[in-house]
Amino acid sequence: MEINILLLSALSIGFIHTIVGPDHYLPFILIAKARNWQLKKTMFITFLCGVGHVLGSVVLGAVGIAFGVALQQMTIIEGWRGDIASWMLIAFGLAYGVWGLRLGLRSVEHEHTHQHEDGNNHEHSTSHHHKHHHLGGHTHVHGNEKSITPWALFVIFVLGPCEPLIPLLMYPAAKGHWSDVVWVALGFGLVTITTMMGMVFMLTNGVMKIKTEFWERYMHALAGFIIAFSGFAIQLFGI
Repeated sequence: MEINILLLSALSIGFIHTIVGPDHYLPFILIAKARNWQLKKTMFITFLCGVGHVLGSVVLGAVGIAFGVALQQMTIIEGWRGDIASWMLIAFGLAYGVWGLRLGLRSVEHEHTHQHEDGNNHEHSTSHHHKHHHLGGHTHVHGNEKSITPWALFVIFVLGPCEPLIPLLMYPAAKGHWSDVVWVALGFGLVTITTMMGMVFMLTNGVMKIKTEFWERYMHALAGFIIAFSGFAIQLFGI
């Protein structure tokens, strides 16, 4: 009976914790639009970051349990991790936003051939009647150059804590119910990752359909500054 209550708590808290925290899905949606990621790539990166996000707290909780660290001390440590992750999100967002703003302001007409990942090539014209900006949703990486953006997001999410998970894990551990610890961690993690991916899937489809010249030109800047704002929201409201 007790494990049923714990599992129900883990599932519901995992869902609510993810939904009310825009940092769990906004970065993926906005970066996907800005960098013109395919949905499959966006979902895969979201999944990896979600796994890293949950595992970070699970590992910390397991270490705390193994060494008999008190719940209060673990909560303090998680608070520190939360501060570090939110400030990293702010720094990442501001840096990306400033870069995107410079990119938008520096738009020029040009003509060249683009080679995409799928092997297709196309040209852009410099004619007066058709202005092409190498920006916004059309911006992409040339050649074999790889973006560090997914790795930056992964590091931020690994450092970002799942604050409610530690108490949920330590309660059954204190009673020696180790199988319950595993079930609670699995339940919380599954719901958290599924909710992250569900939000990204639903909202990405809507964001990708937005087509305006301003939106396309300054999408990188908007993405960065909104991500930074979500980091500030964590600091201000603790979400």
